[in-house]
This record gives sequence, C-alpha cells and structure tokens, in this order.
Amino acid sequence: MYQPDALDFSLLQALQLDGRAPFSRIAEVLGVSDQTVARRYRRLRNEARLKVLGMADHGRLGRTNWIVRLRCTPDAAEPLAEALAQRTDTSYIGLMSGGTEVMCAVKPRSRQDRDELLLDRIPRTRRVTSVDAYCVLHHFFGGPLGWLNKVDALGPEQEAALRPEPSEPAAHPVVLDALDESLMELLRVDGRATTVELREATGQSDSVINRRVAKLRRSGVLYFDVEYDQEAFGVGTEAILWLRVEPTLLRTVGQALAGHREVRFAAAVSGQANIIAAVLCRDTEELFAYLADRVGSLPGVQSLEAVPTLRQVKALTFRPRR
Repeated sequence: MYQPDALDFSLLQALQLDGRAPFSRIAEVLGVSDQTVARRYRRLRNEARLKVLGMADHGRLGRTNWIVRLRCTPDAAEPLAEALAQRTDTSYIGLMSGGTEVMCAVKPRSRQDRDELLLDRIPRTRRVTSVDAYCVLHHFFGGPLGWLNKVDALGPEQEAALRPEPSEPAAHPVVLDALDESLMELLRVDGRATTVELREATGQSDSVINRRVAKLRRSGVLYFDVEYDQEAFGVGTEAILWLRVEPTLLRTVGQALAGHREVRFAAAVSGQANIIAAVLCRDTEELFAYLADRVGSLPGVQSLEAVPTLRQVKALTFRPRR
C-alpha cells in the first residue's frame, strides 16, 4: 500500500488551496525543487488516484443542492448507487446501513431537472422502498472549504503564499454563457488542464481562456477540490451524522462542527434532522470517541444518528472499483 509522508500531505494541502498553482510556486513555498513536486504529483496520481477537479459553487449560481437517502432491497443498492454515480449532477454517493441504503448529494441545474430525478425517476426505480430528500439550506463547511485545509501540513506563511485572492461577493446569481459552461465542464474533468488544452477544446485564444477562468474564480463560481484514496492517508472510517438540533442553536452547533478536524462537510438541511455532517476518522474507536466526547457534548443537540459508510461509490467523480 502507498505510504505517504509529510511532503505528500503538504502537496495535497497546497493543491487544495489552489488547484491550478504552478509546480514552480508550490516548490518554492515547500522548499523543494520543481522536479520533486512534479514527481510526487505523478506518484500520487498513479498510486493514490489523485485528481484536481474544478467544481461549481451552486449557491453562486442560484441553484439548490439536495441530500437524498434511498432505502432499498440489498440486491438493488449497489446497482442503484453506481447508476446515480454516473450522472453529472450527483456527488458523494455512499453505500450505507448494511447495504440497504444509498446516500446521494444531488446538484440539479434547474427545477425541472430536480423534479425529474426526485419526483419521477428515483421513486419509480424498482426495489426502492423509501426516499427522503433534504434541501441544503446553509453550508457550514465543505465545497470551497476542503477538508485538506485541516491537516495542518503547511504553516500559516505557506498557506498565505498559496491561497488565491478571495472571491468577490455576488449580489445576484452569476449567469454563465456558453464559453463559461464549456470551461467549467472541461475543468470539472481535469482542474489542471493547461491553457493550451482549454484553447484546443474551445477554439478560443489563450488570453480569452485565461481571462474567463480568472473571472470564474473571482466570482466564486469556480473553485478547486482534491480527490484521492483516503484510506492510504490513515482514514479508514467514514460516517454520516444526522443531528436534530434545537432551532435557536442551529448556527452555533453548525459552526462548532465546522471547526472539528474530523468534519469534511456540515450543513443545515430541511427535515426533522436539521443538520447533516460527514466525518472522517482513523477507525471505529476514534469515531466513537468523537461522537461521545465532542458531538454529544454540544449544547442543543437533541438526537444523533451516525450511519457508517460501507463503501464510497463516488466522491467528486465516479471512479469504477479497481
């Protein structure tokens, strides 16, 4: 199994901060050569399946995200999860609860797309016994705030040197034109696609490409996330937490969860369980200690359901099992 070291963690955090940072800038900040960074990057791609991906902040586009829990017969769960994983409007799909539940994050582009999936396609799927859909109301952590920012592999000065300029506040949803959509799709497949590759795919000049990508980043619509095999980095247990929280303490509990090292995603959602969090731990004992000692002690938490992830079918992109 691949054994990462401190430099690997530093490189991963650097890419989380700025997925398109040149190797030369990363090398300068990390105090190593360009060749060393390039070699480590290739090794991570080959052995830990590292990918840097351009992601869309749907809140900036005026779109709503959903979390869907699908309960089904054991023989239907895995085929359903893999079919959902191949859709471009889904992410973070996991097999849960002994293989009888699929959890899926859905990012529909329009109300029509949402209704087609949630009201028509999924309910009519054979051997699905129940469907619960939760609207994401507010993000506390996740998206542009990636979990790798919590690994503390870089010092404050190194982080500051790599962190891009903050996005500009948007008073209204950002509207994308055809070129923007094309660039977003290309960067969703490979966030480090070169200007030459983007130019050849779109037929636009280098200056237009660079200007548009910079504008998408400034608007906050485009950010970069890092996908890799987490188990090789000491994360053996994943779980989804469904919390029922006293309404007056929703923001307090959500912000507390966002600060926990174990939390890679936290949001307020519709429904009786009004906060969802995704957590990463080394093993089940660490998960138990986290639930008992930290989550359970938060004021306002009225109930907690922890659902371990048996297998992550999709993180940011669908990657068939090796």
